[in-house]
Amino acid sequence: MDKFYRRLGKKVKRLRVGAGLSQERLSQMLKINRVSLSQIENGERGISAEEITKIAKIFNISTDTLLDLEQDIKVILEKKKSRYIGTKKKEVRINVPQKNLEKFKEVLVYILNKVGSKPNIGETVLYKLLYFIDFNFYEKYEEQLIGATYIKNRYGPTPVEFKKIIEEMEGKDLVKIGGKYFQYPQTKYLPLRNSDLTKLRANETEVIDEVLEKLSNMNARRISEYSHNDVPWLTTENGEVIEYESVFYRTSAYSVREDSEEDISGH
Repeated sequence: MDKFYRRLGKKVKRLRVGAGLSQERLSQMLKINRVSLSQIENGERGISAEEITKIAKIFNISTDTLLDLEQDIKVILEKKKSRYIGTKKKEVRINVPQKNLEKFKEVLVYILNKVGSKPNIGETVLYKLLYFIDFNFYEKYEEQLIGATYIKNRYGPTPVEFKKIIEEMEGKDLVKIGGKYFQYPQTKYLPLRNSDLTKLRANETEVIDEVLEKLSNMNARRISEYSHNDVPWLTTENGEVIEYESVFYRTSAYSVREDSEEDISGH
């Protein structure tokens, strides 16, 4: 399949992930099976004119905006609508649905209450903890926990919604503190309230606790290097959105599926 369809497929993926839709849900909306949608997102299948029209309608953008592969992505928070809006400045805004926004806040407050006071827990480490929480949960349950959009950069996975959500949380849910960790500048966040456990399911807190136990003692450099060997990061081009489905190709060192050891041993 040519380069155009590969790039268009990636854009469809970015739109879907940013809107918090699973492949199963979007495929139902398009009236195609999940395998076909996966093939579209991976650039292995073309997209018909009818499908392009449907996708544009779902995300509230024009077909021209969808087919313009040079547009940037910009995050905004929408408390009433979870839609994408094309703008005149060559950018597509990722609207964060209210349910995703509230879950992001609660997970972040939960993390900060657990490990935020550790001297190594700055913004960079938080990015990676959120990434592993999101991707581990998706691998185990095939559904999103926070469902943040992670971009690959030289420092590892970065949640693009983080800065905007922090702006809304400052002074109410957390406080932002600038400082240094050894000789390096560091931005820390400390909670101003306890987490509301009624907003987190038992399997969600279980995955969060597992990630924190394993990774929260790592400094920024070590956890960044650790993230660089995870298949989702390895298989993504710089500046591109890291696809959640890539967790199903993880190596045994990173896989959190309960049957992974059995698969390896041949049972």
